[in-house]
Amino acid sequence: MTETDEATLYEVAEGVATITLNRPDNKNALSVELVNSIGDRLEDAQNDHQVRAILFTNSGNTFCAGADLKANQPGVPQPEARHNFVQILDDIIESPKPVLGQLAGHCTAGGVGLAAAFDISIAADDIIIGFTEVRIGVAPAVISVICLPKLRRADASELFLNGERIPASRAAEVGLINRAVPRESLEKETKETLEKVVRGGPNALAASKQLVSKVPQMQRSEAWGWTAELSQSLFKSAEAEEGIAAFRERRDASWVPRN
Repeated sequence: MTETDEATLYEVAEGVATITLNRPDNKNALSVELVNSIGDRLEDAQNDHQVRAILFTNSGNTFCAGADLKANQPGVPQPEARHNFVQILDDIIESPKPVLGQLAGHCTAGGVGLAAAFDISIAADDIIIGFTEVRIGVAPAVISVICLPKLRRADASELFLNGERIPASRAAEVGLINRAVPRESLEKETKETLEKVVRGGPNALAASKQLVSKVPQMQRSEAWGWTAELSQSLFKSAEAEEGIAAFRERRDASWVPRN
């Protein structure tokens, strides 16, 4: 199934919903139109029981250039905002379905926040990534909520303050993304990663996302109790029963997408 709207491409295949940012002439800047479209597509993917994972990628040579500076001018009409960027970021983090990014183009400013919000981000090694906000007199304020937990303070200070763009390999070193791979290997690497992810049980994947986001914020005493309760509920679930049976019988579990 493939659907097109004015700002994104949307396709569901083999359990994966692919959302392609499709405003290359505007460097996939976060216009109201594009944010509305991303929000709509995320809702489509969450509501589709056939979708096991969500993949973001881009058309053109830029994954996302951040705020749409062309639109922030007096007299430029704007469509009604049905979604906002902060909610998009939060929805990605809270999504029970894994959300991955295939960064096939340069990524700056708010686009870095989008890439950092994904559970797994894989980039072509010929792209550049950077917090360029200070160069236009602003700061990476909103996206700092997502990016700072991933960065050492020294790296965050340098990247936020100098406004320089860095190679994708350096972005992986500091923890903003998972890895950078040769462009000719990008689709293959992403596909192999998705194939591994969708082999996990839906509830188990959702629980694993919760572990990553919640446990680091808890006191140890609280974390012991919360994780023990979570583990017990998972082991008692029908999903675990099926998963263990599939393991013993050396077959795919029922939730693994069939080609």
